Amino acid sequence: MRIAIDAMGGDHAPQAQVESALAAAAEWPDIHLVLVGDPDAIRPHLGGALPDNVSIEPAAEVIGSDDEPVRAVRRKTDSSMVVAGRMVKEGRADAMISCGNTGALMATGLLVVGRMQGIERPGLAAIFPTLDNKGLLALDMGANMDAKPEHLLQYALMGSLYRSKVHGIDKPRVGLLNVGTEAAKGNEVTKAAYALLENAPIHFVGNVEARDVLEGVCDVIICDGFSGNILLKAIEGAAQSIFKLLREELTASFKTKLAAAALKPSFRRIRTRMDYNEYNGAPLLGINGLVVKGHGSSNASAMKTAIRQTRTAISNRLIASLADEFSGK
Repeated sequence: MRIAIDAMGGDHAPQAQVESALAAAAEWPDIHLVLVGDPDAIRPHLGGALPDNVSIEPAAEVIGSDDEPVRAVRRKTDSSMVVAGRMVKEGRADAMISCGNTGALMATGLLVVGRMQGIERPGLAAIFPTLDNKGLLALDMGANMDAKPEHLLQYALMGSLYRSKVHGIDKPRVGLLNVGTEAAKGNEVTKAAYALLENAPIHFVGNVEARDVLEGVCDVIICDGFSGNILLKAIEGAAQSIFKLLREELTASFKTKLAAAALKPSFRRIRTRMDYNEYNGAPLLGINGLVVKGHGSSNASAMKTAIRQTRTAISNRLIASLADEFSGK
């Protein structure tokens, strides 16, 4: 299994990408990791000779966070992101991972790797932590701001297959993000999507409100990219604010500091359960190759998680299964 890593994309590139590749290569000898980027920037972080299952693919350009996505992909053809995408397209890599510009990665998937036959709009799928520790796959998380009912149906089919193939869940429960649980609730898109999902070959559990997302009421949640991205950032922001408040309260006095010392192991376990590093790696489903988006602020630990998820998806033939599903085979 060959996985191309955009070594120049992300807040902590290339250090996080190099460190995670070395750790992953040591743990999983069945994968070969290709660090795509400027060799002179990559080598100082290697700490020695390259392992047999790690290599470097030179790329002279970098797509920045402020670059206009489509223009950057078309003009910066020797950028680390585009070169990694081209490796997937040409069969020189089974997958690619990037923590860079999300819009540019979407454009790379569509313009370089190519859209899967039968898919109208690919969706970005992210895993949320849940109270039952099973996690929740949510899509679309921002690849497309608008969606038609038919797009939401395709997201549901792809999401259900992903959870089945990658996470081993039998008959994943699929919910539709909405403002109420009643079938008649929502806007025209969600109402029409509800009727399609009811008759789809999935385990549809109906509408799900945002307040219940982390409760484990479903395994897959479907929404348009606008609502999904707001949901993602609202949950991230709420978690950060809660931990900030806890820190302030537990360091406010000598008594609370004593209490904090006693509860520290419990707080550490809670933080680990809610840590995005444990769930990093969002595949762009609907692309004719495995394209995975890592969080922009991913550290080495988070990157290694993304590599692990990518390795599992390759092992379980995710792309081939999706292609069979939508080609009618």
